[in-house]
Amino acid sequence: MKKYSKQYLGIEAPFTDYETARFVVLPVPYEGGVSYGHGTDKAPDAIIEASHYLELYDEVFDTEPYRMGICTLAPMDTNIPPEQLIQNIQNQVRALLDDEKCVAMLGGDHSISSGYARAIRDKYPEFSVIQLDAHSDLRDSYEGSIYSHASVMARIRELTPHTLQLGIRSMSREEADYVQKEKLLLCSMYRLRKQLFNLEAALSKLPDPVFITFDLDVMDWSIISSTGTPEPGGLLWDEAMEILALIFSKKKVIGFDLVELSHSPYDNNSAFAAAKLLYKMMGFYQFNDH
Repeated sequence: MKKYSKQYLGIEAPFTDYETARFVVLPVPYEGGVSYGHGTDKAPDAIIEASHYLELYDEVFDTEPYRMGICTLAPMDTNIPPEQLIQNIQNQVRALLDDEKCVAMLGGDHSISSGYARAIRDKYPEFSVIQLDAHSDLRDSYEGSIYSHASVMARIRELTPHTLQLGIRSMSREEADYVQKEKLLLCSMYRLRKQLFNLEAALSKLPDPVFITFDLDVMDWSIISSTGTPEPGGLLWDEAMEILALIFSKKKVIGFDLVELSHSPYDNNSAFAAAKLLYKMMGFYQFNDH
């Protein structure tokens, strides 16, 4: 596996050695599936560069998660047709899973997540996907493409019926009808804030292992404002931490991604928040004895 010249957190060997690293960061600088704002192709580098300014000690866990080892691989080639990219992601992630790595994929637009899910499907007969997102992404196709970021959960549900969607606050009438017809586990931001959804009960219905796909537009603009399809009223930082803490404590999480940061040179805060969010997820992984 080819290491990237820029390592997440700016750490050095031996903590970046592939053979001993528990985590692998896989940058996928792709925006071929976007429909509104651009800049997702610049997001992985922006997040990695911002991560160099993070403290390595986590005051909540009283530990330094990087000591588990984090190897950042060279960015994937994304100047190819979307179906080939999804296949390449599937092959790459499957190889990493076979090496017993916890893969943290950095997008890139949300369409890439189906490639990760394919890799899990190849390895595990049953698995679940938890999506944190402002949008339900359940359209069968959008703007003529089945590989649109607006269709990623439709593609993932072709691989597993076990999905949980959290923080949703934007969907079409057709998507809403589909959710009701199929009785999908979906919690809108409204139901979350009004405490009308039992998250712990929903998690109990999902088989392990679990893949978390985290669309950064689920977050409030005060935390992350530079996203491709922004929506007001998102999760605050502590709300997101509480949700992730519960997920990691109740489920066997085997990997995660962060997608849909549309990096702007005028907004360093969003990339920094994304970099810290990724490190927090690694901390939750470590804390829950995976």
